[in-house]
Amino acid sequence: MPTFLDLEKPIQNIIEQIDKLEEVAQEGQVDVATTRKDLEKKLDETRREIFANLTPWERVQVSRHPDRPYTLKYIDVMSDGSFVELHGDRTVGDDKAMVGGFGQLEGRTVMFIGQQKGVNTKMRQYRNFGMANPEGYRKALRLMKLAEKFGKPVVTLIDTPGAFPGLEAEERGQGEAIARNLLEMVQLKVPIICVVIGEGASGGALGIGIGDKVLMLENTWYSVISPESCSSILWRSWDFKEQAAEALKLTPQDMLANKLIDGIIPEPVGGAHADPDEACRKVKAEVKKLLDRLVKSDPEKLVDRRVRKFCDMGVVLSAKAEAQRLKKGSRKSTSS
Repeated sequence: MPTFLDLEKPIQNIIEQIDKLEEVAQEGQVDVATTRKDLEKKLDETRREIFANLTPWERVQVSRHPDRPYTLKYIDVMSDGSFVELHGDRTVGDDKAMVGGFGQLEGRTVMFIGQQKGVNTKMRQYRNFGMANPEGYRKALRLMKLAEKFGKPVVTLIDTPGAFPGLEAEERGQGEAIARNLLEMVQLKVPIICVVIGEGASGGALGIGIGDKVLMLENTWYSVISPESCSSILWRSWDFKEQAAEALKLTPQDMLANKLIDGIIPEPVGGAHADPDEACRKVKAEVKKLLDRLVKSDPEKLVDRRVRKFCDMGVVLSAKAEAQRLKKGSRKSTSS
């Protein structure tokens, strides 16, 4: 039985009407083809209207939809079932919230890495709701270095409410593990493509988020903090999460406008949860297109571009400094 968010109630009502229509057709041998066609048209129009006008908070809700495809689903589609999972960080253990391994993407061997939330209550507990411990990030780094050793590109899939904040995670060096990944990923001499497929929260997302190309699915978010946590800090209450979502500029459109990501992957009408297979195929097509270009790059130039890409983020010039820069440029042009 599909799950419906509050914003999807009109969609739920139409789907229930279609189901009842089918029951009537089966019980009474009645031809309902025309009515069904009209309802399906109305369903498509309603989905388009709702998902074309989502607020930032509603986009956050959609990114958390329990029927959305998770990392292993994307990997299975992209690798056509050839994925071989690798385990352990060779120090502490195997973090189930972080998965990774080699797979074939259209004949090309790729290292896939990502957070896995779990598809039901039992599996979410097993996967720690996609919140990795330090050994998860160290496992991810081990697999990235393995890919570099064999000259294979890396694709990371980001979907986490954040790194695990427990005491034991801090004792084992959560902050250091994430910081180490940032340092090593920016220097990795193979192409890296990062895709936010759900939630992209804080350092937990950034720990596998340094890439030559960073993409976001249409109904995802990427920010230093969740709207609820932001609301609780600023207003001492979760009641202002909608205002916080607006202020954080966490949507793909905001991130692209601020030049923090490189592109947005459109989702099927009604969101990725409405057609998971199609959503996975869209991601596969975009990743393949980018890899075809990136694998031709010289490794040294690849690293240099990646370093400059992230160093340029957040650079701000004061009005005085900008005026001096323009004045200096004007003098050069006059003298020449």
